[in-house]
Amino acid sequence: MTESRNPLRILVPESAAPRIARDLSRRGFLSLAALAGGTAVLAACAPGGGSTPEAQADGGELEDSLSVYTWGDYDSPDVVSSFTSELGPKVTLDSYSSNEELIAKLIAAKGTSGYDIVVPTGVFIPQMIENGLLTKFNKDLLPNLANMDPTALGRAWDPSNDYSVCKAWGTTGYVYDKTVITRELTTWADFFDAAQNEASGKTSMSDDPAGIIGSYFWANDTDWNTTDPDELEACRAFLVDEIAPHISAFDSYPGTNAIPQGTQVLMQAWNGDARLGILESSDPDRWQWVLPGPQTELWMDNWAIAAGAPHPEAAHAFINHSMTPENLYLNLDYIGYNVGGADMQQAATDNGLELPELIFFSEDQLAAMHEQELNDSQTVRVDIWTEMKAAAGA
Repeated sequence: MTESRNPLRILVPESAAPRIARDLSRRGFLSLAALAGGTAVLAACAPGGGSTPEAQADGGELEDSLSVYTWGDYDSPDVVSSFTSELGPKVTLDSYSSNEELIAKLIAAKGTSGYDIVVPTGVFIPQMIENGLLTKFNKDLLPNLANMDPTALGRAWDPSNDYSVCKAWGTTGYVYDKTVITRELTTWADFFDAAQNEASGKTSMSDDPAGIIGSYFWANDTDWNTTDPDELEACRAFLVDEIAPHISAFDSYPGTNAIPQGTQVLMQAWNGDARLGILESSDPDRWQWVLPGPQTELWMDNWAIAAGAPHPEAAHAFINHSMTPENLYLNLDYIGYNVGGADMQQAATDNGLELPELIFFSEDQLAAMHEQELNDSQTVRVDIWTEMKAAAGA
C-alpha cells in the first residue's frame, strides 16, 4: 500500500480536481521562475560547491522503503502497488506545486531532504545538475531504458540521460467549438484571427506566461526563447493592445469546465487536459483539437534521483519498474499524457484508447515542437503576461 503525506486522489472522469492541480503545478513554474527567483537561487546556493554526486547504487539489496517527491496524482496506483508487492520497498509519495518548491527544498536540505526520487521538468535539469541537486544514475540498474522511445531520450538538458529520463511529456494547442467557428483552423495565426472575430469575448488562454507569450512567437515562426528587446516589445504590443480586449478568461485547465460545459468557444490548452475535457463533454463531436503550426512547445517531466537519496537501490528499482511496457501503459492511461515508451501507440490501439491523436504525434509534428529555455527575458515575459491580464480585465 502506498502512503502519502499529502493525500492524492485517484483520477477518474467524474472528478477533475486532481488534474487541475497536476496541470497547474507542472506548467506554472515555466513562467513564474522569474517571480520565484528559481534560477537565481540555483546560481547562488549550490550545495557542496556545485559538485554532481555519482551514483550511490551498485545493485545491492533493496532498502525497505522509498520516498518519491513528485507532482500530485502523477503515478498510476497500480504501478506503485505492484512495485511494493513484487519488490518489497514501501513507497511514500509526497507532492509539490512547482519546480521552485522542489528546488528550494533540495537546496535547503543540502543532500539531507530524505527524498529519493524527484520529477523535475527538463528546462531546470541543467542547473540542478550543475548545482549538485541530482545524483548520477547507475544505468546498469536501469535495463528498461531499452523500452523507451528514442524521441524521449537524449534531450538537450541531459543528452546522455545520465541524471534523468522521461516521466511524461506534452504540448500546447487549442480547442474550438465547431458549431460557432465553422471554418477550419490550423495555425496559431488562425487562433488569433478567430479570437478577434467569431470567438471574440468567448476565448480563453492559459494562465501561464510561457504559453501566452510563446503563442505569439509560434504564430510568427520565430524563436520563442528570444531575448531581443524589440521582439519582446512587438509581442507585448500585439498581445496587450490587439488580443487582450477579446480574451474572456485566463484558464489553464479548460478541460475541467469550459469544454464540458461549453462556456467558451476557443481555448488554448495542453493536449492532455484538452483530451480529457473532450471525453467528458456530452457532445464530443462539437469540439475540434488543433495542434497548431508552424511551431508550438514541448515540455517534459523527468525521473531523477535526488542528491543524498537515502534509498538509492530502491530508487533505481522503482524507475526501472515504471519503465516496463505494462507499467508505461498503465501510467499513460492514468495521466493522459505520453510517457515516452516505445510502441505505446500500438498498445493504445490494441487497448482501444480514446482520442490517441491527442497523445501521439507524427515526426513532422514533433519537429515543430520546441522546448523553452530559461533566460534573462523571464521578468519581461511575466510583465507582459501581467499587463495583458490587466488589459483584458482579468
